[in-house]
This record gives sequence, C-alpha cells and structure tokens, in this order.
Amino acid sequence: MTLYLTYRPQSFADVVGQDHIVTTLERSIDRDRISHAYLFCGTRGTGKTSVARILAKTILLAGITDETLRAQCTKAIEEGSFVDLIEIDGASNRKIDDVRDLIEKINFTPSISKAKVYIIDEVHMLTKEAFNALLKTLEEPPPYAYFILATTELHKVPDTIQSRCQRFLFRKVKDDDIIRRLQYIADRERITVERDALRAIARHAQGSFRDGIALLDQLRSLEKISLADVTDRIGKTSAGFIDDLLQSLSEQKGERIIETIRQIEEANVPVDTVAADLLGIARETLHEAVEKNQPTSGALRTIDTLLQALRDMRSSPLPGLVLESALLSLCSEETGAPAAPVKLRAAPEKEHKIPAPSPAAPSPVQTKNEAPASSAIIEAEDLTTASVAKHWEAILKIVTPPSVRMSLKDATVSSIDGNTITLTFGSAFHQGKVADTKASRAIEEAFLSIFKRPVRIQCVTEQAATPKVAGPDTDLAAAAQEVFGGF
Repeated sequence: MTLYLTYRPQSFADVVGQDHIVTTLERSIDRDRISHAYLFCGTRGTGKTSVARILAKTILLAGITDETLRAQCTKAIEEGSFVDLIEIDGASNRKIDDVRDLIEKINFTPSISKAKVYIIDEVHMLTKEAFNALLKTLEEPPPYAYFILATTELHKVPDTIQSRCQRFLFRKVKDDDIIRRLQYIADRERITVERDALRAIARHAQGSFRDGIALLDQLRSLEKISLADVTDRIGKTSAGFIDDLLQSLSEQKGERIIETIRQIEEANVPVDTVAADLLGIARETLHEAVEKNQPTSGALRTIDTLLQALRDMRSSPLPGLVLESALLSLCSEETGAPAAPVKLRAAPEKEHKIPAPSPAAPSPVQTKNEAPASSAIIEAEDLTTASVAKHWEAILKIVTPPSVRMSLKDATVSSIDGNTITLTFGSAFHQGKVADTKASRAIEEAFLSIFKRPVRIQCVTEQAATPKVAGPDTDLAAAAQEVFGGF
C-alpha cells in the first residue's frame, strides 16, 4: 500500500492544516447539530475526502454501543466496504440516470447503522440535469440520509446546490505542516532524508499533502534522500531561481538577470510562475512597509511592473523576454534617473523579503545659514513651465503603466504654484485616470526623479482648448498601440 493511503488520517486529531474546519465539525458533533448536506471545496490533496470519511465514520458509528460490532463497522468503513457508506465518483457517475438511481436507492433504510452517508467526490463534474435531479433530495432528504460533496472547482457547482449545503473551504497546507508530516512518516518508515530535501518536496507539493507524500514514496528506495535526489526527479523549481534574481536585482547586475532567465527557460520552468513568486515577495514587502509606516512607493512600482509583465506574457511568443525586460527596467532607467526605486535582496534562511526604501531623497539646496548635507551638492533645476516642457518626454517615459502615460499626454501644464503643478485636461476621462491616487503618485515620483524635489499635481478639466505648455498632441492610434501592443 502506498504511503499516502497508509498514513491517511483516520480521526479528526490526525488532520493537519485544517484546524478551522475540524474545530467546527467537532463542535457540531458534540452538540448533535450535524447538517444533512456538506460541501467541501479546495485544491487537490488538502484533505477533503479524508475529512469526509472521518465525518461519515462519526455519523455512522453514532448509536452503536456494542464494542465488537463497533470495531467491525470501523474496519469496514476504513476499508470502504461498509454497506451504509456510499462513495460516488462524480466524474464517472455524472449523468442524470446515475443520480436517479441514487435517489431511488436512498429511500431504502440503512442496513446496519442508523444513517446512510453519501460521499460524492468531484461533484462539479455532474451534468446540469444531474444537479437538478439531486437538488430536491438535498433540500428534503430522508431523516437518515447525509450528503458530503467534495470539489476542487467550486465555481462549477450551481448556487442552488451550494445554498443547500454547509460549505467548508480547505486551505492549501503550509510548507512547515507538510514538512512535519513528511518527517513523521519518514521516522515511522525508517527513511533517511535530509531536511533540505523535505523542504524541496514541500515546495514542490504546493500545499498538497498527497503530492508531497507521493514524492517521498517515490524516493524511499534510496539509502539516503538528499536535495540533489529531489532536484534530479522534479527538476529545478522556480524557487531555485528566486535567490539569484533577488541578488541580481539588489546589486543591479543586468547581465546576471539575463543569464538567470536563460537558465529558467532551459530548465523548462514556467516563466509566469517565477514572475508570480516575485510578485508574492513584493506583496509581502508592501505589507511589511505599511505595518511599519515606511514609504511604499518602491514596492508599489515593483508590483506594477511585475503585474504588467504577467499580463504581457499571456500574448507574448517569448514570455521570458517579457520578464527579462521587466526586471531590467527595475535595475536602470533610460532617462538617467536614479536606478530602481526598490532594491531586492535574498534574505537569509530562505525567507525572501523585498525592502521598500523611500525614493531617492531630493538633494537639498544649500542656503546661506545652512551647512551642506554632503560634500557633493546636486543642483536642482527650477520648477518652471519651461523646465517642465524641456523634460516632458523624459517624464512620460518614467510614468507607468502605459494607460496612465497615454492619459498624461492629454494634459496641459497650465500653472505652477510653488511645488504644486496644475494639469488641465480636455477630456474628463483622461483627467479621472490621472487623478487616481495611484496614478498621481507615479507621476509625482517621475517629477521627483527629474527635479529632485517633492511635487504635488492637481488635475482639472477645461472645456475650451488651450495651447499646451508641455506635451505633444496625442496620436490616438499610437497611444492605442502603446497600451494594447502591436497588432
């Protein structure tokens, strides 16, 4: 018997990683408030079927006091041969005739237990007609009948079915929980395995106990399971390249980024998976910056860049090139502005963090009564309509995403009052796009990188056309091509 079947949980105490579900079900059982219909949903290998069988066992054994009979029933339930426990594969029994046969047999009272439990796995595979036939039975089941439905695709289950069930969402299991379970199994089976190998198996499982245990079962014939053994069988995952990319971004070494992307493509690792992993790290960094009340502009720009890259990958014949360009854009700017607004580094202990430092601080202008902040003072250009017009193209190149850049091209710099720049738009649509908080922040960051001082933009609309101080006339065809790509 495979390890997964051997170590399948047989009681609620054995279930790992789904405490929120186990606690609720145990309290319902203690208070004798068991529902007649449950819907278990979640990704593969998270314990839906195992918990369904444990719940079915609890329902079927209720009221059986004879110890010998109880032991026999328990063994039959665990082996899947108990007559009052009916397990149905929704993929193989998906037609209306299969459901009608179930409904006809449900009218027969239980043979041994006081209840009959139906477990329908992959219930989303049922046809529309089959769901309609099942609906009435779920709404008014016999007092002894209980249904436990399981699915990996909740959105395919009709709302009418969901509304008649108590729904439980099974979460992906944390890597640490998978590692502890794998170590427990390895100890029981006397399997020698390195800790790094267990961590690699857990990462490969992606929150699935079944996948992790199945891989351990595959490797158990080795005298000692090492990280190299795991890598040889599953290939290098995206996690194996994250450290290299983070280090390259932190040191702003574009040639290393290009080399790492080439290795990712040669290893047949999905490039979008790598981008998604980097995006998750950037999100964690953003949350950490918000919690510590630190500047978030760097992390936000990193997130915007990676999100746009993920969108572009869907239609690109070379997704690796898209990710490569996005990461290189975080290293340097064509305009000569300060490099990447956020530095990425590989944190120790495999715990990736992307610090989000504040944007390059504006160089102070020395006054008569003030000592210089450093030995080298950067002259800040005066903020005037003429200087804005001079650097307008450079500002447009910095602003992202392209949709905001397109709307900014519609703007007229109508006035400058101190550090407040008033932009006038002939279109309310473009005005609203730029006035958005996130877009305004990106534009203000662009001005900061050019003029070395914080600015605030104010967006207004004007019905009558006025000459533009900065910004060429918008070519709608070119703008559409910039936002949506070439045809």
